[in-house]
Amino acid sequence: MKIYTKKGDDGTTGLLYGGRVAKDDIRTDVYGTVDETVSALGVARAGGLVERVETIVIRLQREMFLVGAHLATAEENQTKLQEGVSKVTPDMTERLEQEVDELTAEHPLPQEFILPGELLGSAGLDLARSTVRRAERTAVKMAREGVLPDPEILRYLNRVSDLLFVLARYEEAERGTRAEPSRRK
Repeated sequence: MKIYTKKGDDGTTGLLYGGRVAKDDIRTDVYGTVDETVSALGVARAGGLVERVETIVIRLQREMFLVGAHLATAEENQTKLQEGVSKVTPDMTERLEQEVDELTAEHPLPQEFILPGELLGSAGLDLARSTVRRAERTAVKMAREGVLPDPEILRYLNRVSDLLFVLARYEEAERGTRAEPSRRK
């Protein structure tokens, strides 16, 4: 099987379940940024994570592919998506909220802005967080243009970025370190 199809040479890309859009279409921008998030999470994993954090990160990587599928499906094909398989659900968002609450109960968050980079793993999580924030901002544009397939995507992306911040701080706390504050006192 060849990796190249040459179909995109005209500046378009295929959608899930059919249809083509320009490669600079707003939806490709969002799901491309979601794909970048998956890679940044891979960098975090390669940097080494405690078991609990790694387990959550692997699940998030898989869920980001699900988000991408949801975004890469044309409106007329949204009914073909399956909840929790290729479509974001409120239960997924609620799970993220529960994890944030559980993790912050164990290791409270710092009360100041921090400088990412204390550990390679936590720095990768911070990179993923900032990347998913970009996806979220672009998804907001999609919503304003009336082409976001489901508002749950926005809620989910927002909670993922929160969870990634918490995971980075949890990772540092579990390893007995703390990120440097952005300002020296």
